[in-house]
Amino acid sequence: MRAFSPGRGTKILLALLGALIVFLLLFDWDWLRGPLNRTISEKTQRRFDSSHLAVRLGWNPVIRLKDVYFANADWADSTGDKPMARIGTLEFSVSLRDLWNGKVFVPRVAMDQAELNFEKAKDERRNWVLDEPSETKEPSKLLISSLSVRQGRLRYVDRTTPLDIGIDVETFDPAAAAKADDAKARPDNARYTTRYRFAGTYHDAKFSGQAQTGDVLSFQGSDVPFPIQGRLVAGTTRLDVEGTVADAANISGIDVRLNIAGSTLANLYPFLLLPLPASPPYRLSGHLKLDGNRYSMQDIQGRIGKTDVTGEAAYVQREPRPLLTTRLHSKLLNLPDLGPLVGLTTKDTADARPLTQAETQTRERAQAREKQTSGGRALPTGTVRGERLLPTGKFEGGRFKAIDAEADLRVDRIDAPDFIALQNLRVKLDLKDAVLRLDPFDVDLADGEIRSVVRLDAQQPTLRADLDLTARRLKLARLVPPSPRLAPSSGAMGARARLSASGNSIADLAAKADGQVQAALSQGQVSNLLDAVSGLNGGKIISLLMGGDQAIPINCGAVSFDVKDGQGRSEVFVVDTMDTRIEGDGTFDLDRERFDLTIAPKPKKAGILSLRTPVRVHGSFRSPGFELDKAGLALRGGGALALALVNPLAALIPLIETGPGEDTDCRQLLAAAGPAAKAAAPTTRSKP
Repeated sequence: MRAFSPGRGTKILLALLGALIVFLLLFDWDWLRGPLNRTISEKTQRRFDSSHLAVRLGWNPVIRLKDVYFANADWADSTGDKPMARIGTLEFSVSLRDLWNGKVFVPRVAMDQAELNFEKAKDERRNWVLDEPSETKEPSKLLISSLSVRQGRLRYVDRTTPLDIGIDVETFDPAAAAKADDAKARPDNARYTTRYRFAGTYHDAKFSGQAQTGDVLSFQGSDVPFPIQGRLVAGTTRLDVEGTVADAANISGIDVRLNIAGSTLANLYPFLLLPLPASPPYRLSGHLKLDGNRYSMQDIQGRIGKTDVTGEAAYVQREPRPLLTTRLHSKLLNLPDLGPLVGLTTKDTADARPLTQAETQTRERAQAREKQTSGGRALPTGTVRGERLLPTGKFEGGRFKAIDAEADLRVDRIDAPDFIALQNLRVKLDLKDAVLRLDPFDVDLADGEIRSVVRLDAQQPTLRADLDLTARRLKLARLVPPSPRLAPSSGAMGARARLSASGNSIADLAAKADGQVQAALSQGQVSNLLDAVSGLNGGKIISLLMGGDQAIPINCGAVSFDVKDGQGRSEVFVVDTMDTRIEGDGTFDLDRERFDLTIAPKPKKAGILSLRTPVRVHGSFRSPGFELDKAGLALRGGGALALALVNPLAALIPLIETGPGEDTDCRQLLAAAGPAAKAAAPTTRSKP
């Protein structure tokens, strides 16, 4: 018997292998199309069909199907009787090496004449996922690296958002179109070759736009960037994008230039769900990059009305909360442009119905919408609608818990028509574990400075707020409007406020505030005419108007209010000048936003034509008023009239001021003002 020859066995094996290769090359793969269609239909319980099947062998074999039809899920109703997929030509490659490792890696999917309808239900079911969702289910082992479409249409409906968008895709470059349905073609993303037109609704707000990319989109886990250029239009808002993006399905890289502009920030409400103000036209640009889990926005430049802003920002996705950091600078902040945004103007939120795109289309419409409501809580008794000064928009405590933040804001000048000129605003914000701290929150006012620390704790359902504010060396000359009839004032004022409260809006916090408010005046000068007017000294007023006003010294002044449940009551109220001691008494109500003060001047010198009587200053914070003590006026006026019947010259007797006012113990008075007195004192400099 002859021994088996290894050489002969090798030849037989090679011959069998060659025969197998010839068989596979000549094999009509279309014979497997029927069994494949039936198997997929049975496994998915949906109809699957195709008219042709072909395979090209290799390390990454290519599978080509024609006239593919895949039925929709039986629960999908937004797409009617349309299938989930209808594709004229579908071609994709599969990596054999990854199959050996238990993964299905598809280097490229290429389609032509494609119609895709994807839907996500309110219960999180997705029509493109064939198995029921399970918390214990392993992640999908299918990975599609890149995608190209010669011509097609995609509709995506997400009922949890809600979002409804339709996208038309067309490869317009002839060279790219010739290989768009070839899974083996090499990608060329050096130029724009494919156009996307889209339109849809988001929270019932309409949007549309177009974009263009290279001939291949990196789709999943490739980290390969592709070029993109596009524009989105929503109402009066326009967003332009140009740069590169990696992986369209699960973005792994971004390097784009963004430009956004619109007629009013309020028109962003349907998209951001933030009650932004009815601002004037705005524009904002920046360079957006994604590196790992960090989004950065560099070279921020923008303008809202007259307000400018520059800076940078970053957003880091991390556990347990993401982190937002910003550094912004503005040369001019125009408060009427940003009032509601920074919380200085009432933001009306009483109507819980969401704002529509039509209502925020223009600034005029958005302003009209804001005026229809009065705030986030019922108006206290006695408060007239439209008189609210403190913002009533509710804080959303959940937002404090959703993110950590660190921010620095610097503003050179603030243009606030209803306030004395403000400048050099410096704010450092720190939000961590649902506790917001503004330290410092500083601004320069009237050649002085206001230094404050604000703390908001949102760890409980009702916010807890603490305010510690100190105003130092505010110049009287800057607080009193200049007038050619008045002598200039000098001297400085200091103030201190320490308040704590619980509530969910600025107005609500103020209405429940506890603490103390104090103010003090250091030595200086005030208009003698103003001093005479405060005492209603007619003779002195006439002489000053005829001979000219002069400044008189201020000895001291102090005011102190105790605050309980938003109700302030004066404990000390004295201003002492060379000629007059002015005493006051009264209350304020932060809930109703009203105050009632009685000011009683006590001149120190004798005079004539004096109607010395208390003056009552009262009303709302927005619309204050004053009136004279009618009883005192009637008594003095009646006495003058009675004496005039006896002797006309005797009528002057009740109008003669005897000067009962006494000098004030300023040391004792300023001690009652506590830290406010120190804040009013001029800065002392040591001698060299």
